Amino acid sequence: MAVSRRTVLGVAGASGLVTAGAAINAPGAQARSAARGAAGERTRERAVIGPARGDRLHVVSFNIRMDANAAPGTPDSWADRRPVLARFLELERPTVLGVQEALYHQVKQLDGDLPAGYDWIGLGREGGGRGEFMGIYYDANRLEPLDFDHFWLSDTPNVIGSASWGNSVIRMVTWVRFLDRRTERAFVHVNTHFDHQSEPSRQRSAALVRERIEGFDPSLPVVLTGDFNTPAGSSESYRLLVTEGGLTDTWQTGRQVTPDWGTFPGYGEPVRGGDRIDWVLTGGPVEVLRVAINTYRVRGRYPSDHAPVQAELRLA
Repeated sequence: MAVSRRTVLGVAGASGLVTAGAAINAPGAQARSAARGAAGERTRERAVIGPARGDRLHVVSFNIRMDANAAPGTPDSWADRRPVLARFLELERPTVLGVQEALYHQVKQLDGDLPAGYDWIGLGREGGGRGEFMGIYYDANRLEPLDFDHFWLSDTPNVIGSASWGNSVIRMVTWVRFLDRRTERAFVHVNTHFDHQSEPSRQRSAALVRERIEGFDPSLPVVLTGDFNTPAGSSESYRLLVTEGGLTDTWQTGRQVTPDWGTFPGYGEPVRGGDRIDWVLTGGPVEVLRVAINTYRVRGRYPSDHAPVQAELRLA
């Protein structure tokens, strides 16, 4: 199947590599059509937050679960999950979307499944197209990337593929500084995935992310999305970033339009009051309007083992 390359945005500063979006010609419409068919063309299906209006931004953090080559028909099957994810994105249409665990073929497929007008920036955590991406997708009709880079959660953050804090899996960060053409305001979107096993690694990661955010222009709003693999409120990573670090937990400050579901249902029934290990945090002049933890399913099928976290924001 033909792949058409979009404009490569340039060379990443410290890492020296970046991958820009690639559009797949056919599967996007097919995936969305399949999801609508599976949903039975439900006329009552509604977005939880939906497209951003006026000066608002719709931010989504979503661990889409890597394609583990699970058998078709099983909950983890990417072939079965992909149309549900496509339908979710068609409904919600985020202004910016930070994904975790996406392998390169998933990154390209997701780009094709998004409605027209989106682009993305990302890099495999092992370099190039290798390993999982912390990709950032954005509404290119509204947002213009002004700068971007990647760094690794290690003692040598500018070294591609580095890991040094007890984590056996490489962990990294992608960030983009955007200009919102609608409001002429700039902001920085930071997207990450902390380690799932090593608590020391998570704490060191939180400290490094905090340090890097503090190094941005203090007048710029910051949005931090990610799978932090540790509960909001009670964890040391949360303390370093929010309680002590000065970032705002959007779930605690915005109007909650869904129950407080745990964000890792693991394809099972969502648990009210469960652990929130996926967060949308903000820093600087940002007003948090509405927030959601979306347990969207089509005929019982989830798009991922995680639930997406959504926040509607206004740059103050």
